[in-house]
Amino acid sequence: MYEGGPLLDYSHLTPSLPSGPQEVDVDSYYGDMYGVDDDGDLPRSISGPSQADRPSSMTELVAEAMEVLIGMAQMNEPLWFTSQDGTCNVLNEDAYMRYFPRGIIGPKPAGFKCEASRETTVVHMNHVNLVEIFMDGNLWSRVFRGIVSSAMTLEVLSTGVAGSYNGALQAMKAEFQVPSPFVPTRESHYVRYCKQHSDGTWAVVDVSVDPLATCRRRPSGCLIQESPNGYSKVTWVEHMEVDDRGVDYNLYKQLVNSGTAFGAKRWVATLERGCERLASFMETNIPTTNVVGGINMDVISSQEQRKSVLKLAERMVISFCRGVSASNAHTWTRVANNVRVMLRQNVDDTGSPGLVLHAATSLWLTLPPKRVFDFLSDLNSKSKWDTLAYKSVVQVLGQIACGGERGNTVSVLRVKNDTVEIQECCTDAIGSFIIYTPIDIGLMNYVLNGGDPNSVAALASGIAILPDGTTTNGNDIGETGPGGSLLTVAFQVLADYDPTAELSNGLLTTIINLVSTTGDHIRTSLSPQLQA
Repeated sequence: MYEGGPLLDYSHLTPSLPSGPQEVDVDSYYGDMYGVDDDGDLPRSISGPSQADRPSSMTELVAEAMEVLIGMAQMNEPLWFTSQDGTCNVLNEDAYMRYFPRGIIGPKPAGFKCEASRETTVVHMNHVNLVEIFMDGNLWSRVFRGIVSSAMTLEVLSTGVAGSYNGALQAMKAEFQVPSPFVPTRESHYVRYCKQHSDGTWAVVDVSVDPLATCRRRPSGCLIQESPNGYSKVTWVEHMEVDDRGVDYNLYKQLVNSGTAFGAKRWVATLERGCERLASFMETNIPTTNVVGGINMDVISSQEQRKSVLKLAERMVISFCRGVSASNAHTWTRVANNVRVMLRQNVDDTGSPGLVLHAATSLWLTLPPKRVFDFLSDLNSKSKWDTLAYKSVVQVLGQIACGGERGNTVSVLRVKNDTVEIQECCTDAIGSFIIYTPIDIGLMNYVLNGGDPNSVAALASGIAILPDGTTTNGNDIGETGPGGSLLTVAFQVLADYDPTAELSNGLLTTIINLVSTTGDHIRTSLSPQLQA
């Protein structure tokens, strides 16, 4: 679900920082968020941190959260120990409470489970631009669009010192998602604090400020260190306490319970892919004519056309990711054959106004995710499962490589005489997407000739591929291994240009059949590999 407004132009990512600090009464704000009375005590109706555990002010809260983040990022045993298969770090909760006895947000509530993980990577982006991504709520939610279904900066408490985000402090609200309507989003209210330390390392930490939330973020975030040649080393810590009792995760239970669904490995993988795509967007050294697989692809022959197609594709991907989540703002209804549907009145998006119908289903396959992605992203296989292109000749009109893994591409495809598709395929160490939308060939020419991509309807359909959680690491993304795949197949269609119109039963039946048929086509086309 695309929320409207112009797409952010990544070219502004040269440092464009605040002009000076903003003074706020953080102690008063902290009291408001925690429901503190005038005398500083918590109301008896709220079960929050004890007086001994609770920091006395927002300033103290974020300072302690920063200390905890750095400790968790840098310490090893006994705080972290290696898993039995040697592939990941596991938090020793007893050691955590010994090192950080105040707990900052209080003891873990009864019935909550702890999810803690840590990952380190090197990304192709300089540290200044990375900091800007984290402190710009709109840009942050776009870069992490597969994880962040919605985000809002509630208040800027401090913009930091002059000309820098050092000391910046924001109150935020976000929903974190698995790209499936079968997994409820996790909503969290927290503050985000950014600080540059004496050795030049930047740290960005989040910590919850809502003691009644069912998803509490203990100090989480990342350390960002400058590396040579415009790269940055990122150490990510994700630490949550979640009450998910009574939640039926359907096929996704093992993925969620393994900690992979919302863990540091997924955040880091998404960041890596986002940085690669950004580098592709800003690339200027491209040939005037692209040749892929011996096919002359001169539909995308200039830098301007390349940027226009990438902007349209990004808008399409955002539409898919937001439209498939089980957000608190969405009401999904279960219908026949494990299909869920949702109706949305879209009044914000100038490109796709009206009544929008969403439908999705989930599949489990015994094949590892990489095998599934390689098959479905192969354009020679598209006519076997894509209903629009079914049993048709798919012609590649243009293609843009988006860096990193083989298969990360944006393509312009002709699937019928008067219809083209924009398709983005992207894959990383945790998940993959194949997202596409049909566009009238006249509108495609409009975009390629300099027209505004934001004015073109981009109601996207596609497939999200995740590991099934039967292994505890990312190796099940490989060609072989014990892990299977979870697929979410989702469609969006414009039901009526009038957002207040009634949905016809005929269209509802059609989209249910469309989702079910696409799932059947995927199973059928992959059946030789499933039986191998």
